This record gives sequence, C-alpha cells and structure tokens, in this order.
Amino acid sequence: MSVEVESTPTVAESVISLTESAARQITTMLAEDSENAGKNLRVFVEAGGCSGMQYGMVFDERRSDDLYAEYHGVGVLVDPFSANYLQGSLIDFSDALTGGGFKIKNPRATSSCGCGKSFEA
Repeated sequence: MSVEVESTPTVAESVISLTESAARQITTMLAEDSENAGKNLRVFVEAGGCSGMQYGMVFDERRSDDLYAEYHGVGVLVDPFSANYLQGSLIDFSDALTGGGFKIKNPRATSSCGCGKSFEA
C-alpha cells in the first residue's frame, strides 16, 4: 500500500502583502480577462530600470518552488530569488488621476527612482 503525502505549500505572508484596494483592482482585472481565469498574481524583481532592479507583476500559474499567500481573495506568488528583495513589501493601488496605479512599498529598497518601478537594494 502506498501513501501519497501532499507537500505543505510555502507561505509568502512574511514576504509581501496586498492592501484591500490592490486586491480589489486585481480581482477586477482577473474578471475582465477570461485568459487569466484561475491564475494568481506573480510579483517579481529582475535586473533593469534606472536604479538597478525593477518590479514586475503578471498573472501566472503556481510553480513548485513558489512562495504563496492569499490576501483578500487574491493569490500571490513570489519566486525564491525575488523573495530576497521583496521581504516585508506592501502592494497598494490608487485610482487617483495623478500618481495612480500600483505602488510597491519596499522596506529593503535603499533608493528608488521617480517612476517607482525600479529600486536599489
């Protein structure tokens, strides 16, 4: 008799979180595009931008090494490399005409550029 053991998902709660406003906007975006049905929000960092590293967000499927958490009904994925740079970050959303959109508040960023999309760790 073989017993299948289900692995415990890794939790991203201590890595990154979403405000209720950001979760509402992401839920709306997911509902507007059937191609993204059932996907989660992937938050990542990569080399680039005017400060050395830049943020990215896409809708994606979960991978085996992803950190995962759910905030206000939205699944959030973070890969292990990005987790090192995003620890303690908060994603917010504002629909203001000036300066609106998604904003990432990252306590690990030593500086960031004016556009808010890139940072230096």
